[in-house]
Amino acid sequence: MAKITEKKGKTGEKKQKNAIADFVKGLSTEHKMLIVLNSQLYGGKWEAMYQDLKNRLEGKPYIFKLANRINDDVERIEQMRQFEEQNNVNLCDYVDSVE
Repeated sequence: MAKITEKKGKTGEKKQKNAIADFVKGLSTEHKMLIVLNSQLYGGKWEAMYQDLKNRLEGKPYIFKLANRINDDVERIEQMRQFEEQNNVNLCDYVDSVE
């Protein structure tokens, strides 16, 4: 079994940080807006935001309005939630505002 050294651990951390930075740089304004809203309105919980959008589509009570792009936003949320799970990261820690 290979021994994990401090250097290898730091290299892995650096690769992960670079992957996160690259992902965040590639996000559209719409993606960033969802992250900011998620942080400010839902405490960083994608499931609450996702459910809110689904409720709106189904005519159930919802919290806020995101114009006419709900289906697109639902897809964006899925993409970002999957990235967070794969990288054990919260994108709210990386996106403070919409540029």
